[in-house]
Amino acid sequence: MSHDDDRDAEMDQRSTDVADTPDGDLADDGVGVGGRTPEGTEQASPAESTGRSRIPLLEAVQQHTLATGLLEMADEFLASQGFTEHGFRHANLVGHIAYNVLTHLGFDERLAELGAVSGYLHDIGNVVSRANHGQSSGLIAMTILRELDVPVHDIAQVMGAAGNHEESYGVAVSPVSAAVIVADKSDVHRSRVRDTGDIDNDIHDRVNYAVTSSFLRVSPRSRDLARQESGLVESNIFTDDGERMLVRPGDPDVRRTLTLELTVDTDVTPVFEYFEIFMERMVMCRRAGRTLGAEFRITVNDVPVL
Repeated sequence: MSHDDDRDAEMDQRSTDVADTPDGDLADDGVGVGGRTPEGTEQASPAESTGRSRIPLLEAVQQHTLATGLLEMADEFLASQGFTEHGFRHANLVGHIAYNVLTHLGFDERLAELGAVSGYLHDIGNVVSRANHGQSSGLIAMTILRELDVPVHDIAQVMGAAGNHEESYGVAVSPVSAAVIVADKSDVHRSRVRDTGDIDNDIHDRVNYAVTSSFLRVSPRSRDLARQESGLVESNIFTDDGERMLVRPGDPDVRRTLTLELTVDTDVTPVFEYFEIFMERMVMCRRAGRTLGAEFRITVNDVPVL
């Protein structure tokens, strides 16, 4: 058996392994790439969504004492100002969703790994100040990644993603950046409201508390390891009609969607309050979706609203 045959066999097996996982089933509406359950736990981890149990660079960053210490203090400082949870749960979730999005849209493994790291570190700059914290996050990420001997172009990817995730000034400058934007803005959930939250008088606390489930779904989904051929990333996917084909990111012949599925308790807040405070973020997600070659959508209580 040739090397190419070995690789194709391995890719087919990985596709089968993913399809057998609870969140990996291929359906007409795509595959889940992450979110929070009603209990606030993570849905569709990378292992569940892509079949890949390890993200080596993310693991190295998670074990870095500077990253751990600064993330912990950043969340503590935000808590003192009344902001929602921005700690390790949020950091891990955003990193995992960014990784899953890039993987299922057919981008190569290294870009997906950089998306995971960017998502994990995107809010670390809150340790300096809430103002312009994305830019501070990028500079702190540079320090951490240099100590891990990460190549400079990879560091630049993380810096650009962290520095551009805020809707007040951010732009999806790359697929990594776009994946982090979508992952970050998708994480709205009642488990992010702190015990000191005020759902009666703080609209951000109230809207987050009203969201009992949030889930991001990609369609179509990548079915194998992304691979590099002739300078272009290619991956086997199943299109909406179930036909298997080889596509490249940005291929206009394949429709891709990113759908944020929200369950909102309208006894807590009317749906329009969600859009009152998050409309700018959703517009940013639509633009980020275009950078990824996908259309961003939202459903609220199973009703399409965007």
